[in-house]
Amino acid sequence: MKYLLSVCAILLMIMSTSGFALDLQTAKSRGLVGETPSGYLADPTGQASAEVKALIQNINAKRKARYSQVAAKVGKSLVIVEQLAGKKAIEKTRPGLYVQKPNGQWVKK
Repeated sequence: MKYLLSVCAILLMIMSTSGFALDLQTAKSRGLVGETPSGYLADPTGQASAEVKALIQNINAKRKARYSQVAAKVGKSLVIVEQLAGKKAIEKTRPGLYVQKPNGQWVKK
């Protein structure tokens, strides 16, 4: 239980991408990016501009670094932390925004 609380607290910090909140939220609301089960952002349209691709890469790099820190701290594999983060991110995604199903299909929540 303590492990789960620690992971959840750290994931909440990860999900609050304050430096990119406006840009990320705008991209999400326009349907340019969506959350995936792997814990990372992706382009649901397959036609992202260079700016959107850069945003996705930047945020995903920061997420991966944070996930690696969490995994090392709690003694779990990176994949487990990524999957837990992906699940939490999808759960927290507002209705009308894109999320990816485990089968790879993009849907509006």
